[in-house]
Amino acid sequence: MGRTGVRLSVFGLGGMMFGPWGNPDVDECRRMIDVALDAGITFLDTADVYSGGESEEIIGGALRGRRDEIVLATMHSSMSKRLRERGNSRLSLMRAVEGSLRRLGTDHIDIYQLHRPDPRTDIEETLAALDDLVGQGKVRYVGTSAFPGWQLVEAHWASERHGLVRFACEQPPYSIFTRDAERHVFEVTQRYAMGVLVWSPLAGGWLTGKYRKGQPVPEDSRIARAATWGPKGAARYHLDRPGNQRKLDLLEALADVAGNAGLSLTHMAIAFTLAHPAVTSTIIGPRTMEQLRDLLSATDVRLSSDVLDAIDAIVPPGTVVERADRGWNPPWMGRRARRRGEAGARRAR
Repeated sequence: MGRTGVRLSVFGLGGMMFGPWGNPDVDECRRMIDVALDAGITFLDTADVYSGGESEEIIGGALRGRRDEIVLATMHSSMSKRLRERGNSRLSLMRAVEGSLRRLGTDHIDIYQLHRPDPRTDIEETLAALDDLVGQGKVRYVGTSAFPGWQLVEAHWASERHGLVRFACEQPPYSIFTRDAERHVFEVTQRYAMGVLVWSPLAGGWLTGKYRKGQPVPEDSRIARAATWGPKGAARYHLDRPGNQRKLDLLEALADVAGNAGLSLTHMAIAFTLAHPAVTSTIIGPRTMEQLRDLLSATDVRLSSDVLDAIDAIVPPGTVVERADRGWNPPWMGRRARRRGEAGARRAR
């Protein structure tokens, strides 16, 4: 993981699907963790926001007696429903880390990450709080998720200028369908010797091959379940979105590439993320034991240059097929931020 000296398994096990968001069967989730560890996975990743904290509790229970076998990562979410817990302020971070430690049943977190940037909080404020957590022994390393490249540079400059802990890793979304990190992030992480722990390598399930043009959506798929996530969750997966329609077109060509290579689309998509030299580990997020076993069987799959070239010809480097898959919408791209004087006019009204 960069220059930290920490070594991670090529696959990390993500905990987003543990709990009501994905699999409410606690016993099965814990069995999945045992199977993953027995298969050689040494890196587990979750977040305080996943299933309202239940994901951390499930992982904490599964790790009793095995805690020292793995590198345990969790994220501080700036997306809490409680106003005082939002953002990356010192107050928010100090409260959040205590909650994560309690739910995980551990006295320290190996990698503590910021779930999203917080434009309302100075990066020096955030880094100083994280530096204190490292000094207290509650956190070993700190990282980020979905940070633009320029904000990573700003953070490194602030760390150097003030003698504060630096971000050791970044966690961007990265898949055949979401290649924005190649354009804006990977060059920065390589320049500053950061680890890269990519998430959503299957683009939220799109690259499993279960969705095909002209065929019904499987009843137990993420697209079908998204309808229960509220308007925002459902909108991202709506098949009427132009980006999602484009995915259906691209999947036909990608399935041919995978078939010619003797691979399933899932295995090709996972291996694609590991082909980039900036990537340290790919986080898989299975919901069921069947999905986990299939993903684990792809551990040793590596793609030839011909296969990678064929993928590039279908989805060129730097492409984002559906912008909602980037994981974070920069506030400076919002309507109010792009209209001179509009924010002031609204306040006046």
